[in-house]
Amino acid sequence: MAQEYDAIVVGSGPNGLTAAATIAAQGYKTLVLEASKDLGGGTRSAELTLPGFLHDVCSAVHPTGIASPAFKELQLESLGLEWILPEISAAHPLDNEPAALLSHDLQATLESLDSCDQTKYAKLVSPLLKDFENLFPQLLQPTAWPKSILPQVRFGIKGILPATRLADATFKGRRAKALLAGCGAHSILPLDFWGTAAVALVFMLSGHVGPWPVAKGGSVSIAKALLASLQKNGAEVRSEREVRNLSELPSSKVILLDLAPAQIQRICADDLPQSYLRRLGRYEYGPGVHKVDFALSEPIPWKDPRCLQASTVHVGGTLDEISASEEAAWKGSPCDKPFVMVCQQSQFDSTRAPAGKQTGYAYCHVPNGSTRSATDEMELQIERFAPGFKDCIIAKREMTASDFQAYNPSYIGGAITGGAATLGQLFARPVLRMDPYSTPNPKLFLCSHSTPPGGGVHGMCGYNAAKSAMKKLSRS
Repeated sequence: MAQEYDAIVVGSGPNGLTAAATIAAQGYKTLVLEASKDLGGGTRSAELTLPGFLHDVCSAVHPTGIASPAFKELQLESLGLEWILPEISAAHPLDNEPAALLSHDLQATLESLDSCDQTKYAKLVSPLLKDFENLFPQLLQPTAWPKSILPQVRFGIKGILPATRLADATFKGRRAKALLAGCGAHSILPLDFWGTAAVALVFMLSGHVGPWPVAKGGSVSIAKALLASLQKNGAEVRSEREVRNLSELPSSKVILLDLAPAQIQRICADDLPQSYLRRLGRYEYGPGVHKVDFALSEPIPWKDPRCLQASTVHVGGTLDEISASEEAAWKGSPCDKPFVMVCQQSQFDSTRAPAGKQTGYAYCHVPNGSTRSATDEMELQIERFAPGFKDCIIAKREMTASDFQAYNPSYIGGAITGGAATLGQLFARPVLRMDPYSTPNPKLFLCSHSTPPGGGVHGMCGYNAAKSAMKKLSRS
């Protein structure tokens, strides 16, 4: 009997949309179903505080997006996506001294570090930068034997280490250590965990390859470009269509799920073996996030004004302070001095705020499922490095970790990256299989950020899953 669709994708986050767009581009009849009114998952934008102030609801700055092989193949920039590049990727303020800077210009970064560490920093990153063009696409693929082994070996020798160990073994001054720690904290893991140095290095290297960009008009512009690709290739998209059981779906040859493992357990209870469902139930999500959006009367008054040239400011102080913050979140404890990611998109994109005004975006890591507000602690941390910040606040809106799950049920406990990026879950994400996008049901495929390569708006989880699903489609 003929199937109504070749492929159905459940969930319209950036991975679900990328999976659907990749399949539709090959001429397969494709349907996307989204439970919410709005498409995009982590790439939605909205006026969260006051009219005219456009805030990114989840993702904000996109170093892996601009470099994504999937987005390049889909030619999103020809479909309306415009990247805006700041002068500096990340600034890291410290008490009573200039900020350390992660700049596209390696020399500018070196000059922002303690003199004792400038040569050591260059020695750490320069060999990896030479390999990065070949290395980065490999890091966005499921774990497999690489096409080019030497770049992986060079990266792996350093990346396998805990970020704290790499920082202490490489640097003497606190500025380079802090810069590495801020990049490593994007792992949302304690920095003494093995493998956190890899995350630090990826973010450091990406900042030297090119500035960390924002999307003009909000992160929603990424979703709009993906939707334009779908429409161009005749795919159907239906919002406000929650799927509670796969039996509700039209007939299709393959189904791709842009969902968290806990959601898959519920929706696929009748379609997957109990042994596999139990393995999904053991998946670890890690800490959640607490986020605050600010409508501001003026730019953030950083002590070091060069921070205004960065799309991202890592607010947390020294390596030891950041390590304590990330460990507390992992262990389920509140932190008086949290590490805060601050993004200032309106500094570079005038569409984000009324003339003369600014938006502010800040989040910190908190225990999974936390309902506790961390706003006061976050504001004090920003005020520490930007005196007068609180006087600039016109309005604000906070989202606790539990609010994030209510907003997007795939953010289990507020875990926005699809699950803890521990070494074990690097090789078994969400479970250990030769093809991590496949399931014991040959019709079902997984395409969420709970599959490799994990969190971030790059679409590669969906792209890789689409390639896997199309192998079956080609045989149908």
